[in-house]
Amino acid sequence: MSHNHKNETRTKLVVLITAITMVLEIFFGYWTNSMALLADGWHMATHVLALGLTWLAYFVVRKYSNSEKYKFDGKKLLSLSGFLSAVSLLIVAVFMTIESISRLLNPLEIQFREAIIVAFLGLIVNLFSAFVLHGGHNDDHNIRAAYFHVLADALTSIAAIAALTAGIIWKIYWLDCVAGIVGAIVITKWALSLMWNAGLELVDYQMK
Repeated sequence: MSHNHKNETRTKLVVLITAITMVLEIFFGYWTNSMALLADGWHMATHVLALGLTWLAYFVVRKYSNSEKYKFDGKKLLSLSGFLSAVSLLIVAVFMTIESISRLLNPLEIQFREAIIVAFLGLIVNLFSAFVLHGGHNDDHNIRAAYFHVLADALTSIAAIAALTAGIIWKIYWLDCVAGIVGAIVITKWALSLMWNAGLELVDYQMK
């Protein structure tokens, strides 16, 4: 099995389990009135779309790279997918910042214990997904984008868990907002780095 085919299989598995977890987090986010959990669920939804794009890129490369009818550079397609995924990461970071500020200005009563259980489930899924994707090649911007996406999901899950735990023990509700903003900054850094590296490959950049 080629490296691209292995990465396609890895990504497909991650898309499926991430989609299932996304539905659970959004449902329980509304049910428990937890904005942290709900934001994590919608954040995960954007990653389902981005990871789906990643899987689609591998599928197209595998199916049409040796076609007599179509001709294209498969490596550039994977880099393009990685670049677009990085753009979606930036959008997620903006969304997280807006949601964090909104929760800071309009705090809501939360069913902490139920929400934290689902948040832990999301974290476990994200860590498993990161483990699955970690086997991809480091020079493959497409699989790196997928890897960064699940790491970003893990980061927001940790932020949600920390905020919910603080709410249970110390009644510190604003910590959720601070954690969301810090997470958005980290995600932005990952996205910009990925966009730079994938962009250089797209334009065939070389040092003279």
